[in-house]
Amino acid sequence: MCGFTGFFSLRGFDHTQASAVLTRMRDTMIHRGPDDAGLWFDAEAGIGMAHRRLSILDLSQAGHQPMKSVSGRFMLVFNGEIYNHLSIRRQLEESFSAPQAGWLGHSDTETLLSAIEYWGFEKMLKKCVGMFAIALWDRHERVLSLARDRMGEKPLYYGFQGNTFLFGSELKALQVHPAFCGKINQEVLPLYMRHGYIPAPWSIWQGIRKLIPGTFLNLNAINFCDLPDPVEYWSMHQAVVSGRNNPFEGSDKEAIDVLETQLRQSVASQMIADVPLGAFLSGGIDSSIVVALMQAQSIRPIKTFTIGFSEPRYNEAGHAKLVAQHLGTDHTELFVSSRDAMEVIPNLKNIYDEPFGDSSAIPTFLVSQLARKQVTVSLSGDGGDELFGGYGRYFNHSAEGIWRITQRLPAIATKAMRGLYQSKLLDVIDFVIQRIKVMPGNESGKSIAAKVSFMNAIAQAKTHDDFYQICISHWKESLIVLNQSAYSSALPLLGISHEFLANPVERMMYKDIHSYLPDDILVKVDRAAMSMSLESRVPMLDHRVVELAWRMPYAMKVRNSQGKWLLREVLYRYVPRKIIDRPKMGFGVPIDYWLRDPLRDWAEDLLSESQLKEDGFFDYKLIRKRWNQHLNKQNNWRDSIWLLIMFQAWYRSLNK
Repeated sequence: MCGFTGFFSLRGFDHTQASAVLTRMRDTMIHRGPDDAGLWFDAEAGIGMAHRRLSILDLSQAGHQPMKSVSGRFMLVFNGEIYNHLSIRRQLEESFSAPQAGWLGHSDTETLLSAIEYWGFEKMLKKCVGMFAIALWDRHERVLSLARDRMGEKPLYYGFQGNTFLFGSELKALQVHPAFCGKINQEVLPLYMRHGYIPAPWSIWQGIRKLIPGTFLNLNAINFCDLPDPVEYWSMHQAVVSGRNNPFEGSDKEAIDVLETQLRQSVASQMIADVPLGAFLSGGIDSSIVVALMQAQSIRPIKTFTIGFSEPRYNEAGHAKLVAQHLGTDHTELFVSSRDAMEVIPNLKNIYDEPFGDSSAIPTFLVSQLARKQVTVSLSGDGGDELFGGYGRYFNHSAEGIWRITQRLPAIATKAMRGLYQSKLLDVIDFVIQRIKVMPGNESGKSIAAKVSFMNAIAQAKTHDDFYQICISHWKESLIVLNQSAYSSALPLLGISHEFLANPVERMMYKDIHSYLPDDILVKVDRAAMSMSLESRVPMLDHRVVELAWRMPYAMKVRNSQGKWLLREVLYRYVPRKIIDRPKMGFGVPIDYWLRDPLRDWAEDLLSESQLKEDGFFDYKLIRKRWNQHLNKQNNWRDSIWLLIMFQAWYRSLNK
């Protein structure tokens, strides 16, 4: 796991200046690679690359980057791991007697370069199993190629700033280049307020994009000013279509056997490292199955890590401990206080570089910090929910049931409900309930007004896709974001073709894999882990597991209103059912309480009416109303308030 950056300009540059700029860009990411650093540039060609290295495979200088191919034609910088690189080496040796000069070391970087020499860039990508971001300079053709792994585990930003093309693993590296303009892309604000993250291909900065997973692009010096569209070398769409055209037709037991075999192979390949290795363990289905398969293939106890909280609804440490004891892992748990967790918050804007509104970034950082004290690589169970139907919205029919009922109501009934919500009567009722305590208080619950608001919103949904959009949206962007006409052009581009999936739940899973998984979950894990110089690996996202998952019938994923049936059945072969079967818990922290008490003054400052008016991005009246409802316990607006606070904290940091 590493970090890289670079720039490309036809104007050329001075050697001394190039070295200084590349060094500054590179060293903003020292956390991604504290073990080694390198840079290379060709002043005449106008290209420069820099690299920070976290040594995982081949700890010697034979793995140093930027790395030149044997022929001298290619220069490469690379972030990630190629799990099948030894297999690729054997193919090269058998087919081409490569490399001609003999292998200098056993790093996967050297394997990539030889594969590019003999197969070309695109064919090399198709042969790789792993997580990666790559930048390659072809000295003969004067072409810069960028590529990102199939599922989007590793980040890659790129784009023109003036006449200079910048690229890198993190935005902070691009920001220190003299050509960086630093103009906020206001068109993405509705997307951020809707989702709590900025989905690819956009970033918060104008002119800077995120490379879409499973694609590559070639920037040619001849047509330098024309930013090319990314080209797919692997398609999620095709994987799903292929899975549907070639469905698994075996018995339940055969399906369990096939999935177990594929997961064991994926886990085994990701356990290869020349440094200490462990795993995050929450005690849930996904992390438990990864740890179980690791321990089944290890001659010594696997190191596992869990954090716990004093608040019961956020504490999974006890469940994780039971799993660890049953499997016999070398388990470490740490109970953190609210103070410990809150100390992470001021640094979130630096870790994520752009507004990022998922509060589970806090415990993710804390468990990464804990693991890094003993290991350099940690495996996680991310991806299981999206592939095998783990989220409540996939199988909890309560909200969908309300929607279907509203679709059958006469127009006058839905009009009356809308009128009731728009009136002040519901707010008055909530106020009275709070004051005279007619009903028991519930800090995590929704007010009457909020419930009617949700019912009113979903009643407006005409299709299941509209319903899904409402369920995942934190704010109605058309109301909260000011100057909407200036911001709206990005919204239609996020549409994902899924009409070929008849099952509405599978359409939700498909959308989540395209956006929520790579742009929220994987961003959260990568940045939190790498801020501690810890490599995170995700066995569930081996593309062969993904392709197999889409061959499995829906009934093997969601059964009897319970998600991840197939994963559960695999896990029951290693861990007793009584330890595993329990309600799903999110990986979170009590942000709702913190915002009302220990973080209140800080949040109030960021959400002050004067500050919101001055910034001019959002409707301060709606924000202040929601903030006051949260403070008064009329409603739990934790998530929607938090993503706004994270934007405000990030934006204010720009002026410091």
